Amino acid sequence: MGCSGAMSRPSSAPLLVLTVTMVALAAFVSTCGADPEPVQDFCVAAAGAGGDADASPAFPGFPCKPASKVVSDDFFFAGLSRAGSTDNPFGAGLTPGNVKAFPGLNTLGVAINRVDLAPGGVNPLHSHPRAAELVHVITGQMLVGFVSTAGKYYSKVLVEGESFVIPRGLMHFQYNGGTVAARAMTVFDSQLPGVVAAAPSLFGADPEIPDAVLAKSFQVDIEIIKLLKSKFRK
Repeated sequence: MGCSGAMSRPSSAPLLVLTVTMVALAAFVSTCGADPEPVQDFCVAAAGAGGDADASPAFPGFPCKPASKVVSDDFFFAGLSRAGSTDNPFGAGLTPGNVKAFPGLNTLGVAINRVDLAPGGVNPLHSHPRAAELVHVITGQMLVGFVSTAGKYYSKVLVEGESFVIPRGLMHFQYNGGTVAARAMTVFDSQLPGVVAAAPSLFGADPEIPDAVLAKSFQVDIEIIKLLKSKFRK
């Protein structure tokens, strides 16, 4: 049979089948890669798990306390009602409300901290590798800022009732530039956000990061590195 002069277009059916297959596969992979859905109402961390500073959670959390032994107080936490001490070189007090302090949070994917800052106090540069953070100022004022992976600095001075969100894993801080004490609640989308404190991690690592590596990285003399290490040595 002769051609009509123009190539006939291939049927769209194979393309449609391929598209549907790829969408289904993507959905399957997404479902498999996401956190598992809870299979129980709650999973209060068992004694010696959430409250143990050396305990390591098993995915997606610590072992559960038997449901028959769970009581109302397991879902209650008063630790954030007291101000953290700001009598330290940073003028900052941090009170954690993660699963290790509040076992009822186990597997729920949420945590909350209290940050108290004296005038001039700073919650030093740090990051949370496992969570985004929402900072909500209760009293006073705070400068809150973070740096993106592109090196851009984003910040805002917050006053009572205002909030600022910090994307997961980015280096950030809170600073009280006011004349009165400030307080904020910080909320995380992880029961155990983790924290990497910039200065102690670099200058107080155990074992130490070689002086030459730090000096070259910061483009300063080794003597400056030795001075910084002396301030963060455990």
